[in-house]
Amino acid sequence: MSQKRSHLFYQSRTRRPVLAEARGVYLWDVEGKRYLDGSSGAMVSNIGHSNPRVLEAMRRQMEKSTFGYRLHFETEASEALATRTAELTPAGLDRVFFVSGGSEAVESAIKLARQYAVATGQASRWKVISRTPSYHGSTLGALALTGYAPLTEPFAPMMREMPKVPAPRAYLDGLDADDPATGAHYAAMLEERILAEGPDTVLAFIVEPVGGASTGALVPPAGYMRAVRDICDRHGVLLIHDEVMSGGGRTGRFLGADHWDVAPDILALSKGFGAGYAPLGAMVAHERLVGPVLDAGGFQHGYTYAGNPLACAAGLAVLDEIQAEGLIDNAARIGALLKSRLKGLMDRYPFIGDVRGQGLLLAFELVADRETMRPLPRELNAYLELVELAYAEGLIIYSRRSREGREGDHFLVCPPMIATETHVGEIIDMLGRALDRFAGRVDRRLANCA
Repeated sequence: MSQKRSHLFYQSRTRRPVLAEARGVYLWDVEGKRYLDGSSGAMVSNIGHSNPRVLEAMRRQMEKSTFGYRLHFETEASEALATRTAELTPAGLDRVFFVSGGSEAVESAIKLARQYAVATGQASRWKVISRTPSYHGSTLGALALTGYAPLTEPFAPMMREMPKVPAPRAYLDGLDADDPATGAHYAAMLEERILAEGPDTVLAFIVEPVGGASTGALVPPAGYMRAVRDICDRHGVLLIHDEVMSGGGRTGRFLGADHWDVAPDILALSKGFGAGYAPLGAMVAHERLVGPVLDAGGFQHGYTYAGNPLACAAGLAVLDEIQAEGLIDNAARIGALLKSRLKGLMDRYPFIGDVRGQGLLLAFELVADRETMRPLPRELNAYLELVELAYAEGLIIYSRRSREGREGDHFLVCPPMIATETHVGEIIDMLGRALDRFAGRVDRRLANCA
């Protein structure tokens, strides 16, 4: 069916069918075709679509108010969600600043860190170390932390790029991720960089406890998260956890870092926190950081929709649903099943080089050679092609380039936390059909490239 001209534009000229309805793990277009949301949108729709209890909570709030500016009123919804958030995050992380999305949450985190340093006589600290590859947001501040060349290079003259250290991709470096020596190896790179930059200039280190789109659900090697925490403490560097994607229960714990019992100084949340029902995110910080900033004249930062009562009512209802339905435990159980089924595909498709992730934050990576982990030729654009083949089957998955955004192909498979064993079977069946079609094309193209 031809589509009328659109006045919208986003990343490309690609057009998609018009969405008609979304329920649970499924979406339907206006032609009646059904799609299984195998990536929860952009790893957002953690509790599935159109949950009736969340919609009812939003209706109740709409009858009260849809907006109350934070400088004019406190609202019951924002206070209740802040209290619940503080209860779910590590001890001491009890001051909450609401935002509308992940980029805003990260931007808020680095600005709070900087203002804390200034307020406490540490104005020489301004550098925020991050990893490569990584993705922390699209605003210029968050983009300066991002290690993903296609996204950052056009804007390099407009921002102050921050120092980077390698992400702990043991599977590419031929190291044993279960060996604590591997975790120590990658953590040592952080300490070396802090020393090279000058510890009194380093403000913070930001890390995704379980990787997101840029590293494809990368799980850190044994000992890494604890070693990073200890290094930051040793040098007076703040630790920021970017849990925009991994937070909210998707990994089988409320926070990804909960798997290693490591707490940050500042936490960024979004995506599954509001689960797609309203634009919502949060920065959560220790009082020991917030207090000096407020005492020094206030937090010089803000957004019009920070603490919006409708968004907060939705977020509170999402957290209620996660708890009432045991969705975090379900994410762990179904995630383990889905991961095992994805690993099973490696027996059928030699170009699947790695399957990784935690809970329902999972990914697989395609390679030309499983022994060397050599990527497929970049001109194959496998990261785009397989997504289209899966979409034609009615399965939505999410892809990125694996190697700093320049080459390599990985695919996130992250259905909503309400997924069942039946849904896992559907995902594997549809993905298998897409991989069958893809395999023939890869064989022909590799032969032509030889």
